[in-house]
Amino acid sequence: MRNITIIGAGHAGLQLGIGLRRAGHDVTIVTNRDAKAVQAGRITSSQSMYAMAVGIERDFGLALWDADCPPIQGMHVRAGLDAERIMVDFRMQMAEGQAVDQRIKFPRWMEEFQRLGGKLVVEEIDVDGLERRAAASDLTIVAAGKGEIGKLFERDTARSTFDKPQRITSLTYVHGMKPREDFGAININVHPGVGEMVHFPGLTLSGPCDIINIEAIPGGPLDVWSGVTSPQDHLAKTLELIRSYFPWEAHRFADVRLTDDQATLAGPVTPTVRKPIAFLPSGQPVMGIGDVFLLNDPMTGQGSNNASKCAALYLAEINARGEAAFDTHWMAALAERAWNETKWSARLTNTMLAPPDHVLGILVSAMERPQLADKIAAGFNDPRTMGWYVDPALAGRVIAETTVPAAA
Repeated sequence: MRNITIIGAGHAGLQLGIGLRRAGHDVTIVTNRDAKAVQAGRITSSQSMYAMAVGIERDFGLALWDADCPPIQGMHVRAGLDAERIMVDFRMQMAEGQAVDQRIKFPRWMEEFQRLGGKLVVEEIDVDGLERRAAASDLTIVAAGKGEIGKLFERDTARSTFDKPQRITSLTYVHGMKPREDFGAININVHPGVGEMVHFPGLTLSGPCDIINIEAIPGGPLDVWSGVTSPQDHLAKTLELIRSYFPWEAHRFADVRLTDDQATLAGPVTPTVRKPIAFLPSGQPVMGIGDVFLLNDPMTGQGSNNASKCAALYLAEINARGEAAFDTHWMAALAERAWNETKWSARLTNTMLAPPDHVLGILVSAMERPQLADKIAAGFNDPRTMGWYVDPALAGRVIAETTVPAAA
């Protein structure tokens, strides 16, 4: 049994901590908010999770909302300038995913972690506090990427595509959305040169809901959030932008209302890859996980998926280590495995943020090639399969290999 400290009680930290406790390790999670504060707080993300990551949660015994959360059963992609000028429009079904409000998920996972005998410590931790905890632990993993602790992890300039935000993101949770007539879907709507609007069904504190993510190109007409101060103003702006820039979807939003007064969020995200090992002033190494070493823009919804996948990988490698030291060679090897698991999510997301010319060709071709549309949906579930999407030559080959169904 090893003595392991995790800083941060988000998705990766809690899932890993629970897995480690079930494996018999002595685990402490340090967080700055208890369960009540998380539940009463503001929404934290869109957390759309695809089938692969939800399956990992099930393996951990942590997919606790299958009976309550509306499933995400497919994807609908549209791009246009207005309701009459739609350039791309295709849909496809996919293995079921789900989006559970982290204000539900994290408190329940905290409870499970403590039920299993894990120690949950609520305190603001600084570098000195981290020094003390690392000195008393066999391994310290940092799962909270903000503040003083997060700054310990150096930006990896070779692997970071961007050095500033590519989108200003706004999130809104609503009730009253007009349902689709076919299946619950991730709806991806693109207004070229302006930004994107993605929405999908989920589960929040007050029941089934829909989650709206508007991605504004900085300085563009969707970038309107700096002066918005109230939840109702946020909702009004959201609906105004949908009517103006995504009018083909506007009818579904006619009767929506906020799920609660904490159901809005807006701000920039700079996609960043950080070096996964940081050294404290004493020289003691600590290791990052999840958003600490790979922070994607939320457009493709990969953050929670990466957290789940990395938690499973870290758990397997820690268990396999036995009683050997968690030295920097082991950390570096694990970090490289984690990067190889998650780097395609970054490449997929970054390609969506700054799409090369060939991407429009892929999307247009998918309208008449269902096999191609299915490959795109499968790639959101497992971005490791998306090497073809980001490479013009490979994309052309894949398009040529997919067929247009014969007319009935």
